[in-house]
Amino acid sequence: MQTTIYHGKEDQYLLDQVDQKAKRERKSRSAVILSILEEHFEGRKRLGEILLDLGALSHSGLAKALDLQRQDRFRDKLLGEILLTEELADPPAVDRAVSIQARTRR
Repeated sequence: MQTTIYHGKEDQYLLDQVDQKAKRERKSRSAVILSILEEHFEGRKRLGEILLDLGALSHSGLAKALDLQRQDRFRDKLLGEILLTEELADPPAVDRAVSIQARTRR
């Protein structure tokens, strides 16, 4: 996918900051911009909300998993484990959501 960002002279300082961050983290400008967007949109969300955003989990699937989490059998399980055990979400999607959550909470 390719995206074009149009900006004016007054926005140059932002691109300079992105470039500095890219240099520090040894990433491309686009990778830094995407990480900033990810942090902005997903930063305070819980795992189930991220999976909903990714289209990897239905609202009913999330509700079922949260109901199961309240039961004794699943009380000590993390939501991701329940989603995988009950096959409500695919392992790659849960891994991606956990990765997003971990990156945005650092």
